[in-house]
Amino acid sequence: MKSNYRRLHRYALVLCQGREPGLSRRQASLGVEFTRRQYHDESFGFRKPREYEFPDYTHTQLENRAINAPLLRYVDSMRTHGHRAAKIDPLDLIHREEVAALSPARYGLRAEGEGDEWWTLKQIQEHLRNVYVGNIAYEFMHSPSKTERLWFSHLLESQSLPSPEDAPLLVIDEQKKRHIHELLARSEVFDNFLQLKFPNLKRYGLEGGESMLPALDSLFSAASQAGVQHIVLAMPHRGRLNLLTDILKYSPAGMFHKIKGGFEIPEELGAEGDVLSHLVSSPSLSYDGASHQLKVSLLPNPSHLEAVNPVALGKTRAKQYSLLKTSPDDCKLGDRVMCVQIHGDASFTGQGVVMESLGLSNLPHFTSGGSVHLVVDNNIGYTTPASNARSSLYCSDIGKMINAPVLHVNGDHPEDVAKAMDIAFRHNELDLPGITSPLMYEKIAARKSVPQLYEHKLIAENVLTTEAVVSVRNSYKSYLEAELAKVPSYVPSASMLEKQWSGMVWPADAEAEHDPVTGVDKQTLQKVGKASVAVPEGFVSQLLGSSSTMTIPDEYFFKEIHPKLHRHVKNRLASIENGKGIDFATAEALAFGSLLLEGRDVRISGQDVGRGTFSHRHAMLVNQKTEGVIVPLNDELKADGKLELANSSLSEMAVLGFEYGASWERPNLLPIWEAQFGDFFNGAQIMIDTFLSSAETKWLKQSGIVMMLPHGLDGAGPEHSSSRIERMLQLTNDRYDGQCNPPSINMHVAYPTTPAQYFHLLRRQMHRNYRKPLIIAGPKGLLRLSAASSALAEIESGTRFQPVLAALTEKTKAKRIVMLSGKIYYELIKERQTRNLNDDVAFVRIEELAPFPFKELENVLTSYTNVEEFVWLQEEPRNQGAHSHVAGRIGSVLEKAGWKGNGLRYIGRKESPIPAPGVGKLYQAQQKRLLEAPFEDL
Repeated sequence: MKSNYRRLHRYALVLCQGREPGLSRRQASLGVEFTRRQYHDESFGFRKPREYEFPDYTHTQLENRAINAPLLRYVDSMRTHGHRAAKIDPLDLIHREEVAALSPARYGLRAEGEGDEWWTLKQIQEHLRNVYVGNIAYEFMHSPSKTERLWFSHLLESQSLPSPEDAPLLVIDEQKKRHIHELLARSEVFDNFLQLKFPNLKRYGLEGGESMLPALDSLFSAASQAGVQHIVLAMPHRGRLNLLTDILKYSPAGMFHKIKGGFEIPEELGAEGDVLSHLVSSPSLSYDGASHQLKVSLLPNPSHLEAVNPVALGKTRAKQYSLLKTSPDDCKLGDRVMCVQIHGDASFTGQGVVMESLGLSNLPHFTSGGSVHLVVDNNIGYTTPASNARSSLYCSDIGKMINAPVLHVNGDHPEDVAKAMDIAFRHNELDLPGITSPLMYEKIAARKSVPQLYEHKLIAENVLTTEAVVSVRNSYKSYLEAELAKVPSYVPSASMLEKQWSGMVWPADAEAEHDPVTGVDKQTLQKVGKASVAVPEGFVSQLLGSSSTMTIPDEYFFKEIHPKLHRHVKNRLASIENGKGIDFATAEALAFGSLLLEGRDVRISGQDVGRGTFSHRHAMLVNQKTEGVIVPLNDELKADGKLELANSSLSEMAVLGFEYGASWERPNLLPIWEAQFGDFFNGAQIMIDTFLSSAETKWLKQSGIVMMLPHGLDGAGPEHSSSRIERMLQLTNDRYDGQCNPPSINMHVAYPTTPAQYFHLLRRQMHRNYRKPLIIAGPKGLLRLSAASSALAEIESGTRFQPVLAALTEKTKAKRIVMLSGKIYYELIKERQTRNLNDDVAFVRIEELAPFPFKELENVLTSYTNVEEFVWLQEEPRNQGAHSHVAGRIGSVLEKAGWKGNGLRYIGRKESPIPAPGVGKLYQAQQKRLLEAPFEDL
């Protein structure tokens, strides 16, 4: 059979399936052509994946595949199943059986003698086993991409053969070995030092997982040499302190100061800080062979494992988009910034946000150009053994949902870990489908430590002497002792207002501008309004009306945009022209467009945000014939700022986290996450609890994120009625009286009832000189309600948001003042008109619930001179809605105003375990009673 093997040189082992995924054999043989839908391809922010095509088989190679079919089957089996026999588990806890598929005899192959020109079967077998059944195991054959499979097999199988035209895999010379040893030894010394000096400290040490440090160091080095300028790093608690004090240059004195109970941030800022295992650092690192320094930003993280993942992805993409504006034309997404995430095995398998985040990796408005994932597998999830923590063989199997290649590495072999990270980065550079590359190594809990095992290896290789090993350890211990002695004089600093944040102020500073003017001149508003519905030539239909002088060919009439949009366009143009009848969608477009003209970007994400959940936004137009897409505000205004409409996956936690991460990176970006219905946010509650509401006081992180949560009882039942506004209000640190003014609370909660108010809220987010999260209980039924429209004059120059809106009634006659928020106002004024009680009952709308408008409300209430009763009315059940938040605060206002009558009376639904009933008759009865109650006894 010697003649059957032919010449097997550098390409001869690259034998993979030749059929593209998704095509049947018949389709492949017939050359069936498939056309991708073009919908959304041209809107701003859409990222086309970088095209990379590995050279296909030559004619000679195709002949070789046909002649050597048994060998092809054997090679593919080694690539597919080699990981099952690889030596990746230091403790041998993974049950492994003999893998029959790795035997050449199974494919009718038998050994031959040595030859001068050809490889023997024995040589082929040894070569493949050295590649696939060693301390690194590879899983890549599940990828549907032929290019990816070819790239991996060529890289792995040809690198040990003469291949002068290819850059070799990472070479671990003596200098690198000494450096790896220093990283490992310092980590062990650090853990022992903490155990000695602070024996009761919960430190989440790296014992057994020290190879994580040379793994990251190898990755950072490869990235820096390849031109990457920034790495956004997310990781949990385990090993965080080791990484911080070594590679990431965090001051050990600062860490010991924190351990002893000190602040990690300047005390005078009034922030409350976070625990030791959430500390951060953002050093600039220098690596040999790199032309510039590498900025590595370790993000703060909450104790909720994996929650930081989408935040890191969002920050990475936002940083890349900032750089793309100033980079050469050939710079692509992923060239300058890379996201790196470290995971624990149990959380990587068990936390749903991992799946949600991976699901974003290849979406056109969410991809960051690839990320590298390092999974530290100690076979125990905190106290749960692996057999009870997952149903799969490997903790990294979740990565296969996006066809990501997986490398498994034995953590007892740090050099192999470093090599694996080099391969992972090379794959990341290609920007291929399924680019996220989980890398796993095994952590041991007993035996000799990883640093000690490596020291014995290097001593045996004569790379190190015993004296040198002791010197490295003693030197680092002395350094830590000296740092500990600095604790009494240590003073923490903060860098939260540097670089892109240099134009901002700390929200609690006296320079903070809380209530800026947000109106826009009329000419600009008209320009933006017309641009928001402009239909370019070729898209044009009979929208122009009979007064237009433009000649349009008959074939374009009523064809290029959906017929239902004709009325939308006409109504908007009419309201802009007449200066009245501005609805919520128009006000939003005016806010967006005016911000774009100021050079600010706007990004709104969620499910179907281009059209809008309630078919109200229509910020993008789709050609009904070609499915081509335009975003009129971008195409017509041609402003420096851009509007990105990021229709997302059906995810809440990851998508909200992604937008929040973007807000950390870019203070000049207005990021909005819109829920389809208000209560859908509860799938992202962890993000709200641990990031939005607390990041400022924990980590000095500001954010201008806007959460748009449609809210209002309208008969939709328990799940689609409420944004659970009571939860948002409870999370604020709003003051209980008006003594502190102006306030600086953690996030703002508003329930605007007019388009003008909504307009001002959006622009205020960008015109303040600081950033705060904003929760908007958004409109549903009000979107098209004519009574809820605004005049253009309400948003023109000199105007601003009004936290309290007073009813238009005779202030000397009103006997009952009803305070409320939201759309119920319009139902009540209609009822009041029917009862002819306009002068007897006044309605006061509290538009911003947090921070509570003490001063503004007092000014309004004291203007009524004949009041007999004050009421708080809401349509939500008493244990929900804003009642628990406003009752005491309104009481404080009344007390300060000298009110001597009865206390605040409540009108609304009784207590309920659900936001609204699902039975229509019950809802109607409750609503009828609610509308009658404010007018009784008058």
